[in-house]
Amino acid sequence: MRSYSCVLIAAAAFGLLLAAGCSGGPDKSRTYAMGERVELGHIIYTVFETEWMTQIGSGLDAKVPQNRFFRVRLSAANSGSADALVPNMSVVDDDGNAYTELTNGEGVPNWLGILRQVKPAEAAQGNVVFDAPPRRYKLRLTDENEQKAGFVDLPLSFNAETPELP
Repeated sequence: MRSYSCVLIAAAAFGLLLAAGCSGGPDKSRTYAMGERVELGHIIYTVFETEWMTQIGSGLDAKVPQNRFFRVRLSAANSGSADALVPNMSVVDDDGNAYTELTNGEGVPNWLGILRQVKPAEAAQGNVVFDAPPRRYKLRLTDENEQKAGFVDLPLSFNAETPELP
C-alpha cells in the first residue's frame, strides 16, 4: 500500500510540474519569415514584399511622410465559417518602438483599407502602409479577436528610389 501512495504522490508532483511549466510568464509569440504562412485563429496571413517610399503619388498631389512610407503587401485569408474582421497591424523595431498602420491610404496602389471584413474561404489582398523611420521591423499580426499574436520579420532593404520632383 505504501508503494501505491508513493506512486500517486510522484504522479501528482509530476502533473504539477507540467502545469507550472505551461502557465505563467509572458506570451512568447512566434516570429515567421516573409513568405511563410502565419495562422492566427481563423486568419491565415502571408506577407509577400515590402517597399520603402519617400512619397506617395506624384507632382503637387504627392503625400510626404514624417519619416518614410513603409509599404507591406500581404494576404489575409479567412479559414473560419463566419465573416472575420482582419485587425489593424503595427510594425515593431528591435528597441520595442511600435508604429501603427496609416488610416488613410489615399494614393496607395491596392490599399487594403482600414476596415477589412473577409468572408469565409476568401482572402483580402493588398497593401498596408506605415510612416516609420527606416529600420529592420517585425510586423505584428493578430487573430480576429486580437488574443493571439505573431510576428513576421521584415528585413531592412532599399530598392532604387528616385523621387519625382514637382
